[in-house]
Amino acid sequence: QLQASGGGLVQAGGSLRLSCAASESIYSFDVLGWYRQAPGKQRESVAVFTSAGRADYADSVKGRFAFSTDVAKNTVYLKMNRLKPEDTGVYYCNAQQFSTSYWGQGTQVTVSS
Repeated sequence: QLQASGGGLVQAGGSLRLSCAASESIYSFDVLGWYRQAPGKQRESVAVFTSAGRADYADSVKGRFAFSTDVAKNTVYLKMNRLKPEDTGVYYCNAQQFSTSYWGQGTQVTVSS
């Protein structure tokens, strides 16, 4: 259903753009989002976008990360700017459709200091 890509190793202050391609129109989902899991920590929400057009960001990424979509490509993106070492983790895309939640396979982001 969801295929994430775009992770990698970047120095602090750098940028990355994550992509998540869906197997169907993103309009079919009620909620789209990005989550991350740092080593030894629980998975946390990074950016969530609802079908009503509302985008919510974690306080730690506000002003640095931006969620966007390309409807024609059935793809959602997470542009990450001014990356910090604490942004390191595995990033997962998520899509919710009625009561079902779909997860991408995760893509590793490593920010070196």
